[in-house]
Amino acid sequence: MAAEPMALLGLAKTSLREQTLTALRQAITTGQLAPGKHLVETELSEMLNISRGTLREALRQLQQEGLVAPGPRGRLAVRSLDVKEIRDIFAVRAALEILAAQTLCRLDDRSEAVAQLRSALKIMDQEVKHSIERGIEADLDFHRVLCRLTNNESLLHAWEQLEGSIRMSIMWAGKERGVKNMSVSRHAEIVDAIDSADVALAATVISAHMDTAAEVLVTS
Repeated sequence: MAAEPMALLGLAKTSLREQTLTALRQAITTGQLAPGKHLVETELSEMLNISRGTLREALRQLQQEGLVAPGPRGRLAVRSLDVKEIRDIFAVRAALEILAAQTLCRLDDRSEAVAQLRSALKIMDQEVKHSIERGIEADLDFHRVLCRLTNNESLLHAWEQLEGSIRMSIMWAGKERGVKNMSVSRHAEIVDAIDSADVALAATVISAHMDTAAEVLVTS
């Protein structure tokens, strides 16, 4: 079976294992390796020009991240999401981002955090107009910044562990539906709640934001 090569980027900067992870994550979340696709070690190791040992290490990490899962015969395959799983992913995401927003609300000086979030919104507004793919990246970056600004490494790590599943949710629904969730005004409501230091409002806004986002993705 002919297979398109997956590029390994920046080998001088990171380990081969990390680059293998990057290549496989990208292939999965862009659909190059489609949901349900069985992962054959010999094919992948040849495509990536790596040893099967390195590949297995990367696949174990991807299994922990929920991007791949064992099938009925124990063979690993790209995870295929269903409606319940997407709703569950966004429920967990809501809990994390509510904690992030409420943490920022409680800062004595929120001005720098608010400025960075508004800057991320401006970038999103520009990128959505450029292309769906760049809009998706800018949307995710806004939410990543929200978590990073808390200086809570455990929170940020937990959110980043969900990132692959979030991307897969968008892929499952289709990019056209995914772009409907990139309303800058809806994201601005989150920043406004933080700017006003309204802890309850921040929780309400993010909960509604994630509920709506999940419904957009799962509703035909």
